[in-house]
Amino acid sequence: MPRLWLWSGLLMLFLLLGAAGVLVFASQPLAEQSLRIWWLVAAGVLLGWCLLLAVRILHYLGLRHAADGWDQAREEDYAGKINQGRRFVQVLDATLHTGLQVPGQSWVTQLEALLSGLRAIRTQPAWAGDIARHSRLPIEAGSTAEHRLLAALNRVLADLAETLSQLPADVPLAVLLDVDSSLPASEIHRIWQEAWGSSANRQPATTLPGCGLGVLDHWLDQRSEDRSLLLVVSCQVAPSQPVGTAEVAVGLLLGNPLGASTLPPIARLHRPQQACEQTSEAWCSAVDQSLNWADKERDALDHGWRVGIDAGHEPALGTVFMRLPAELDGLVHNLDAMLGHPGRAAPWLALAAATQNIKQGAGVQIIFSGERSAASVLWSTVIVPSPAPAN
Repeated sequence: MPRLWLWSGLLMLFLLLGAAGVLVFASQPLAEQSLRIWWLVAAGVLLGWCLLLAVRILHYLGLRHAADGWDQAREEDYAGKINQGRRFVQVLDATLHTGLQVPGQSWVTQLEALLSGLRAIRTQPAWAGDIARHSRLPIEAGSTAEHRLLAALNRVLADLAETLSQLPADVPLAVLLDVDSSLPASEIHRIWQEAWGSSANRQPATTLPGCGLGVLDHWLDQRSEDRSLLLVVSCQVAPSQPVGTAEVAVGLLLGNPLGASTLPPIARLHRPQQACEQTSEAWCSAVDQSLNWADKERDALDHGWRVGIDAGHEPALGTVFMRLPAELDGLVHNLDAMLGHPGRAAPWLALAAATQNIKQGAGVQIIFSGERSAASVLWSTVIVPSPAPAN
């Protein structure tokens, strides 16, 4: 904005320069100068000053308009990034099988065992016959790795069959097959094709590349308006090194809010946030950001789940827990302590357990999950109950 004192001073300077010009260039003595000459000089000076002031004001208005445009574009870009960050998928169904499962009993019994901290990990024969401290699925003893994986996949698909049967046959499924096993990748894919082919599911299915929560993060960025549903099938079955591991089988059916699914959602799964470093501050920042994506405060948390986190990361995780509400003390369920390390199935196991907990009336839940690598960093994910449909 043009400054008043500066332009007032400039006007006085111009008037003095005009008077000096009359004195220097006038052909008559000062006493003989007419009043008309002074009025003409004053008018000329004032006109020039007004022209300069008008140019300055127009320049200022142009800069102001450009700045306002940049501010608006910046605000729109920021709002767009926040809206993109706060995208979520709807959880339409979830199933999990662990060493705590009792054959013939419902999933509620297994969930109650998980919530109570019951341990399935113990020293027992592994799938290949050696003795190791681990947990394993209740599958026929002595079966081969191929039979164990096929049985686990069949159970997951059977659990999801009723939900999938309610979908139109032309709704495509994008399948994330996230499996840990001693079997080679080609054999795992073949067994999956066999399991899918023997199921009664009618929808066309294509397999997605990648593994872990990074796939979900990419899905929210690139396919948030996709008509396809995301089917996550994740297992750790017959691991090559069973010591300290957990055999698990998990299935999650996820859909976009703007997708074609008419199924009632159970929960909203918000964008997962990965810590940028293996430090306490980075982990706390990731937790804060995941809560921000869900637009929730720490006090809103009802339960927590931790899974796939090695002992070396306990100090950093302890700092995270210190910043959680005191009411959450004792309600962060340690799946590693109960079952063992679930490998690549770790985040999906916790998300499925949280979804089933929501079906039983639980509120907002947070998942702290790591990866199999010792150098892995924390993923923080928030899942909230879906709002009741409007009447």
